[in-house]
Amino acid sequence: MSTPQIVDVRSYYDKGSSGSGSPDADMQAQVIRGLMAPTNEKTLPTVILYDERGLRLYDNITTKAPEYYLFGAEEQILRDYADQIVTAMHQHTGGVVLGEVVLELGAGSLRKTSHILLSLASLVPTFPTSVPVTYYALDLEERELNRTLTGLRESIVGSMLVGKVEAKGMLGTYDAGLNFIEEGGFQEHGLSDSTLPLSLEPYKLDKGYRDSSPTSTGSSFPDSSDTDITSPSTPVDQTPLHILFLGSSIGNFKRGEDAKFLRSLPLKPGKDTLLLGLDHDNGREEIELAYNDPKGHTRDFVMNGLKAAGRVLGDESMFAEDNWEYVNTYNEAKRCHEAYYRCIQTHEINPPTAPKPIQFLEGELVNMEISHKYSESDAYKLFTAANLRPIQRWMDNTGRYSLWLLERPAFAFPLLDSPSVVSGNNTKFGLPSMEDWHNMWAVWDFITLRMIPPAMLLQKPIDLRHICLFYLGHIPTFLDIHLSRLLDEPHTDPQEFKHIFERGIDPRVDDPTQCDHPHSKVPTNDEDWPSLHSVLTFQNRARERVRKLYSDIAEGKIPLTRKVARVLFMTFEHEGLHAETLLYMLLQRAGTGTIPPPDFSPPHWESLVAQWQISPKPVVPTVEIGPSTVTLGIDDIEGEDNDPAKRYDVAGHIFGWDNESPRRQADVKAFRIEWRPVTNGEFYEFYKGAGQGKVKFPASWEDRNGDIHVRTLYGPVPIKIAWDWPVLTCYDNLSVYASVKGGRIPTEPELRVFLDKFSSGYEGGANTGFRNWHPVPATTGGTKYGGKGHNGGVWEWTSTTLDKYDGFVPSKLYPGYSSDFFDQTHQVVIGGSYATTPRIAERRSVRNWYQRNYPYSWTSARVAYDM
Repeated sequence: MSTPQIVDVRSYYDKGSSGSGSPDADMQAQVIRGLMAPTNEKTLPTVILYDERGLRLYDNITTKAPEYYLFGAEEQILRDYADQIVTAMHQHTGGVVLGEVVLELGAGSLRKTSHILLSLASLVPTFPTSVPVTYYALDLEERELNRTLTGLRESIVGSMLVGKVEAKGMLGTYDAGLNFIEEGGFQEHGLSDSTLPLSLEPYKLDKGYRDSSPTSTGSSFPDSSDTDITSPSTPVDQTPLHILFLGSSIGNFKRGEDAKFLRSLPLKPGKDTLLLGLDHDNGREEIELAYNDPKGHTRDFVMNGLKAAGRVLGDESMFAEDNWEYVNTYNEAKRCHEAYYRCIQTHEINPPTAPKPIQFLEGELVNMEISHKYSESDAYKLFTAANLRPIQRWMDNTGRYSLWLLERPAFAFPLLDSPSVVSGNNTKFGLPSMEDWHNMWAVWDFITLRMIPPAMLLQKPIDLRHICLFYLGHIPTFLDIHLSRLLDEPHTDPQEFKHIFERGIDPRVDDPTQCDHPHSKVPTNDEDWPSLHSVLTFQNRARERVRKLYSDIAEGKIPLTRKVARVLFMTFEHEGLHAETLLYMLLQRAGTGTIPPPDFSPPHWESLVAQWQISPKPVVPTVEIGPSTVTLGIDDIEGEDNDPAKRYDVAGHIFGWDNESPRRQADVKAFRIEWRPVTNGEFYEFYKGAGQGKVKFPASWEDRNGDIHVRTLYGPVPIKIAWDWPVLTCYDNLSVYASVKGGRIPTEPELRVFLDKFSSGYEGGANTGFRNWHPVPATTGGTKYGGKGHNGGVWEWTSTTLDKYDGFVPSKLYPGYSSDFFDQTHQVVIGGSYATTPRIAERRSVRNWYQRNYPYSWTSARVAYDM
């Protein structure tokens, strides 16, 4: 039997490396550099632990030291959920694709990986003419790769992979392997066949509840010079890549470097995935024991690293084991396990390549490994900084460890405190940066050019709003009007757009023919509307005005005043708010017209709901809060924009809409409130039971011959799938529900107190900013993190009516923004949905509103009770 094929990628090591270009020489230099550091700051690279003998000693830890729970937890997840994981990996393509590659970084013994390989093979029910999947185990030791791959081939698992999954090795470092892929190594070495067809029809997955849109096939759109759009049906590189990075190995990177590494992975939107293992922020004693088991297996593994380090420096016995002992500690504040060699007696070594002898003092610590642990917030910060989107998560039975399936999204919003958002003299809620604008335009173009088929542009998905094309014209027209007023410049041609597209409508729900606020007069005949091409051309011209304004500000041609910054803030957030409006309109046609979001992995509903059902629920349904005093709003006084003393006061200034200012306080009496918003399941039971005849059928539901489905942008799904999601329905419905239950909808101050105390926020995993394209079950009220969590990705109704208050002053730039709706029919909503931009969802002063009987907004509510 031939030996396993191993691709040597070590020659790709120096691509982008700062080293000498030789892995051995660079490792030697790294060891010397670490040991030349001052006392107690010396380090040895973690990779020294994983030589050939070290890998076998590590196997002893995983098989003989149950205290090392990470391996067992990950193996249990893979044993129980490998089929779900592999199926979710292939939601992009609908099944196995000829030529697809699975690459495991730091493969080790392949014991855990065998579960993934078997599940991959099960997706190929018959023997194809060519093996469709190639698995590459990347590691540093060639003999260990040969041993483990040969063992796999000769095992029962190996026999089940024949003709379906071919297992090969890849010899080199992480960076070398990734450079090899990025530089077309598979094609260059004939390791993949790009001429093979994209899909294997016989191996298609069951698409389950994914409804196709009959009008979506063959859609084509005019090019926009402002956005690079690639049709999902014609990918540039058809071969999917699935990367496995298990064992919580990412924790060995320093904070910040972990995100940088993940961001460098060559993942393409729309087909590639990353399966990542993360250890949780568990208890100190548990973690310290895991890395220092009583039988000494971990000690043997660590002490072997001294021989490896000596071998790197030319003498395996350079670090006499009698001079060292292994010690470890868990830094709870940093959530980091730290492993050290501790010097037992003062001595020195004299490596030939060192500039001078290296002395070690008695008691001195030399760090050789860090292992970061990840809280919920740590994990989501990592993913966001790495430009990754969680597709799905699986936890072990004890809740100590997670496997995350991730993808590179078509667009994403950064953390609000990242350098791209907070630059120079700004704050996260101040003047938007040019990069913020580009992110917003990416969202807008994605929705308008990739989710609306041409046949729907002149249609009204809902009666209470305009046709889709109106919103494509409204956004750039609103922007152009305000830039022209600000700069005292002519409007962009065609100037008649300002008469058609200036302002939308919010008619009475009970009588859509009546609209009580000023609005644009729009064409009544389809043929009288401007063409899509003319609208997109106008849009590009308006965007160019924004770019020029930022350039002129940077060059000092136009001074950056509060008024300039306010216009840019207002037009920027206006676009984000309307992206959500357009999406909740499109939801009503999902499955019958609206195109599901391309280049985002479609949900695998069955496995998602299986995970949701076993997620922990609050021990008690409510929490008592107050009495307290809450501060509402901000001090963003538009009237001060022209004050000579403040007109240039932009740095650090927080901008808001007129109904957010001034800052004010409200006293809140003690009350109880439910941890989580009302769910679809709870409202369904109410609708069929005590609420029968008292509430209306939610517009977010659909009745399919007596079977209730919940609308999603992927098409309606059975209500059992969305049972634990927050229900999306009008205030009137939820007010009746709360009343029958003996409670009420909370006031704005009450809900604000609750959210201030218990909302995890965007960086803590809140379902906002398009992390998902649908609601998910709420997570507030858990036993960890003091009950902090998220509400599932919805705005929340309050019983506070939108109205004038002491100190309110209408905006001069947009006079009717709030005051046109002081009609006693609109309720304040706060928070943000899964399609709300983080900037809007995270600014606690933001107040949105809808008519209390408006059925289409993505708004839910939780029940409050008097005490």
